[in-house]
Amino acid sequence: MGGRPVHGPARGRCLVPANPLLKEELHASVSDPVLDTMNFLNGITHRYPQAVSFAPGRPYDGFFDTEDVFEHIRRYLDHLAKTGYTPEEVRAAIFQYGPTQGQIRELIADSLRKDENIDVPPEAIVVTVGCQEAMLLTLRALMASRDDVLLVASPCYVGITGAARLLDIAVTPVEERADGLHCDDVATAVRAERARGRRPRALYVVPDHSNPSGVTLSPEARTGLLELAAREDLLLLEDSPYRMVSPGPQVPTLKSLDRDRRVVHLGSYSKTLFPGARVGFAVADQVVVDRDGTTGLLVDEITKIKSMVSVNTSPLAQAAVGGMLLAADGRTADINVETARYYGDAMQAILKELDEAFPEEERTELGVRWNRPTGGFFLTLDVPFRADNAALERSAEEFGVIWTPMSYFYPQGGGARSIRLSVSYLTRSEIADGVTRLARFIRSEASAPHQERDLRP
Repeated sequence: MGGRPVHGPARGRCLVPANPLLKEELHASVSDPVLDTMNFLNGITHRYPQAVSFAPGRPYDGFFDTEDVFEHIRRYLDHLAKTGYTPEEVRAAIFQYGPTQGQIRELIADSLRKDENIDVPPEAIVVTVGCQEAMLLTLRALMASRDDVLLVASPCYVGITGAARLLDIAVTPVEERADGLHCDDVATAVRAERARGRRPRALYVVPDHSNPSGVTLSPEARTGLLELAAREDLLLLEDSPYRMVSPGPQVPTLKSLDRDRRVVHLGSYSKTLFPGARVGFAVADQVVVDRDGTTGLLVDEITKIKSMVSVNTSPLAQAAVGGMLLAADGRTADINVETARYYGDAMQAILKELDEAFPEEERTELGVRWNRPTGGFFLTLDVPFRADNAALERSAEEFGVIWTPMSYFYPQGGGARSIRLSVSYLTRSEIADGVTRLARFIRSEASAPHQERDLRP
């Protein structure tokens, strides 16, 4: 490129060189409103560091000890030596590029059997750079034409819709009810897409304590989705990162109930072990048949794509995660008992604070409602005003409390009068303080002359 270099801020007004890149000539995803809104939320958080933030879905920092990382890596290296690796092979396993499909697949397969009753061979697993890469690679492998459609719940985790946007994949939202996705609604969406001449290829679902709504699907709903997937030739992309960090017995995963290989299980160790490792995985044991009759697994095709995206997942990160799995003998549920209790107590704490901040008569008068998740990091709260970016700015600046507009999570509009609250990153005192601030903000907004009251359920 020619022209003089431009110095100054990366965004906003600045000197324009003679031959700038035109934004409209870049991929349309860079102008997607979801990317802008998430950047706005990050900006709010940095501008008001003293505010209590219910926005981030990050694990609580108090569970991490820096020195533990070295112990985890050492344990994994010792494991390699005990299994017959020479010193040179151990060195290569940590310093060199590793196999694209991953080098801790056996440990992951063992953990899935013990934790989730998911019985798959290591060969059906690919280790990815977080679950986000698993989503991106799986979508790229499955969606072959512009007529292929991804079904998602509405509201939905923005990571999957963002990945679909990057890949120019059509997304069809299915409205989530108070108790989660209903099979009849999914079936209706499938028929409607086929009537349009498109192929519903997969349904992305977070069946446990979902992000953003916090809803958990019942056993009956899970069975229904599996039957629907078999009947309609649909794949289910199951993403369930909050199970092991939620209190009490969990409903069986879709993959553990899967008898027809209809479920691609997308996994992550960000919540159960530690997010900085950025280690996730995909279980894709679906059989793929070539034109000449040769058979393989979907995971093999996903691995081919990964080789052109990230080459391999960091061996150092895999070593740290592998060491933690070895320490727990594959039972991550056992090492997350305290974690699950902490997050469960945090959820109960915010529900108690909300009950006290909004007595039933007042919440009815104001039109304030919230759900009561049994685990996970998130709950949703309905408010009697537009919970948009302008309201969020006022909330942070004037009342010192930050939340996430639920409208961010609706692919085709919705959630204008709802907010998402996350409890994972806060202490009990911060939750109490934050709810007090939030209650003051909600009352202020509800009485503001510019607001139109809406008390409809």
